[in-house]
Amino acid sequence: MKFAIVGAGAIGGYLGAKLALAGEDVTFIARNRNLEAINAQGFKLINEDGSEQVTRNARAVQQMAEAGVQDVVLITLKAHQLCEVVNTLPALFGPDTLVVSMINGVPWWYFHKLGGEFDGRALSSLDPSGAIARAIAPERIIGSVVYPAAELQAPGVVKVVEGNRFTLGELDGSRSERISALSQVMMKAGFKAPVSKDIRSEIWVKLWGNLCFNPISALSHATLEDICRFPATRELAAAMMAEAQAVAERLGVQFKISIAQRIAGAEAVGAHKTSMLQDVERGRALELQALVGAVLELGQITGVATPHIAAIHAVTALLGHTLAQQQGRLEVTR
Repeated sequence: MKFAIVGAGAIGGYLGAKLALAGEDVTFIARNRNLEAINAQGFKLINEDGSEQVTRNARAVQQMAEAGVQDVVLITLKAHQLCEVVNTLPALFGPDTLVVSMINGVPWWYFHKLGGEFDGRALSSLDPSGAIARAIAPERIIGSVVYPAAELQAPGVVKVVEGNRFTLGELDGSRSERISALSQVMMKAGFKAPVSKDIRSEIWVKLWGNLCFNPISALSHATLEDICRFPATRELAAAMMAEAQAVAERLGVQFKISIAQRIAGAEAVGAHKTSMLQDVERGRALELQALVGAVLELGQITGVATPHIAAIHAVTALLGHTLAQQQGRLEVTR
């Protein structure tokens, strides 16, 4: 298969490198030093056990049009970055091109093929102008939940921290020939790629933790372990998760684990800095709308009150605004 990786960062690099090593035709959409490094020296993958692999049969281009028509487009950007490139994405599309959404949080396509009273609704918090919906037809979309952790250590160099599971799902819950074929290709490359009959419920289990632990860590500069062991923030996280659960259940989602189990799982990860805290420390834009803002909007759509989520969203949005004003130079001094 011909794969385009839109977002050649940690997860995109991990996916693209493994697929190329398995013999697939891979093109990274990259920029600046990353673009130069991939084309000059290939993409280096440092595995969990410390072994290294380098793929030299993948290429990198800056413009979508240079890549040409693809069989599969893997979108591994952060949600707020998608709007910046969406107008050029169609250059990758042929009649049967699949678009796999590998973005954290609530996806822009959430209501497509959902069925029921909310079917076909749009999420203005994620796609305010409708540009994403216009560029990517829902018929192309495959949902996904990304479980691995990886780090972009240098341009063209990714270290796998842990995990190799990427759950896939058709938006209508069917097991189509195309998703079965994609799953097989990913498994051949060394990934676990199960096909879910309910991809939205899988998204919510991961989102359940992200919507509280990410902003709380960004505001407090605390790790997962710290948040879960400090009584006040543990209680706050539980309150936010309870509100989110009420929203999700109104949308037909069923949770197979309890809030206490989800918090215990986060605590077991240990002294881990969430991605949003890492973004604060590096002065980057915060991934707030997909992880928190969209849950607020879903609450408004379903008529479910979310006061704790709203409060944390407000102060985290101010933090993001301050970071932007200070050009990312906000820091905690001791």
